Parts: sequence; structure tokens; C-alpha cells
Amino acid sequence: MKLIVDPRIFEKFPGLHVGAIIVRSADNTLDRPDVLSMLRTEEGRVRALLPPETFKEHPSIAAWQQAHRAFGSNPNSFPPSIQALVRRVVKGGELPQINTLVELYNIISLKYILPVGGEDLDTCQGDIQLTLAEGTERFVELGATENDPPKPGEVIYKDDLGVICRRFNWREADRTKLTKQTKNAVVVIESLSHLTDLLSAVSEVTDLIKQFCGGTVNSFILAPENASMHL
Repeated sequence: MKLIVDPRIFEKFPGLHVGAIIVRSADNTLDRPDVLSMLRTEEGRVRALLPPETFKEHPSIAAWQQAHRAFGSNPNSFPPSIQALVRRVVKGGELPQINTLVELYNIISLKYILPVGGEDLDTCQGDIQLTLAEGTERFVELGATENDPPKPGEVIYKDDLGVICRRFNWREADRTKLTKQTKNAVVVIESLSHLTDLLSAVSEVTDLIKQFCGGTVNSFILAPENASMHL
């Protein structure tokens, strides 16, 4: 199994780098009050930093809005995940307690204002590709049961069974979501320009997963000169 970035993606988004954290034999079963406390602390920091009226002007959020427009997606109707995540927090909401892996990557997403997602590798089939949609791929979003395929030309993550995530990082598939039973996973962090922040985010989430979930954790950066990796 590989994670592969289609060369057309790098051509369309020349500043893109993708951080991938591979997790094997993790224990994601426990509720961790200490991790939840860290998440609440990070939420408070973001509320103090970003006013609700102007949070979308943050450079990372603005860059993702522009990226979504580049493949024909309206970020006001289909906001990038980092925009939706930050909006919830600055409007006074709290992120739900789902499981430790999700809480850890949400901490990192808020700290660095970068989109972060994760997939259960045991529910994936074949290679995972970041590519452009043909429009016929199957997609059932988180919490849903009906097929909602992507638009042709949409940026998607997919495997042999269908779409894993639509519009880069807008909506996750239900099939590959991280659960408390997840033992093997890939966590993906995307950056359009700030490589230094990406490297720090990848390093930090790697250490957090080792600390709170155990297992074996390795990380890689995908770029035009290194567009695939073995999972």
C-alpha cells in the first residue's frame, strides 16, 4: 500500500507539501482527560488570537480558500476543514471528544492552523491517492449512508473502493474514519506554503501519538520530488 500524490496536484498547487504520519499497533481505546484538557487549552488560545469577525483573514485559511476556488469549489458553501474547525472554536464552540487520535490531531490543527485528517488503514484497500476526481467515484460522507460522488476535477483522496476525503480536506468518508478500535492509521497534514510550520506540526503530532497511543509511528513529507511513500 502506498500514499501517492498525482503530479497534476503539485502542478496546480506548486507550494503544496503533505506530511504523512504512519501509525501502527496503536492503542486508541482509552478516553484521555489529559488530552482533552490540552485540546480545550488550545481552543482557548485560538479564541484569544483570532477574532470571529476576521479569522478567515489568517494567511493559512485564506490560502486554503484560494486553493478550493482553483478547482471550482466555493469555500463559503464548502469551507476547507481548517476554516470550519477554527470557525467553530472562535464562535465559542468546543470540539467533540471522539477518540484520542482525533483529539491529538485537532490540537495540532488548531496550534498551527493547518488542515489535519486521519484514516484507518485497515479499512482502506489498495493505494491511497491524492488526485483529481473523474466524478464517478463512490463517496459516503461521515455519518451518512447515501452515495454522494465528487464533481469532475475535484481534488480528492481515494483508494480502490472510492473517495476517502472530498475537496482536498472538506469532508471525510464514513468508511475510513478513525475509531476507538483503530490500530493502524495514517494522519495527513497539508500545507500550501509554510514548510517550517508543517515540519514542526508533523514532529509534534508524531511525539504526541507515541506518548498517548503507543505503537510505532513514522513520518514523511511528500513533495514534487518525492511524491509517494509506502504505508
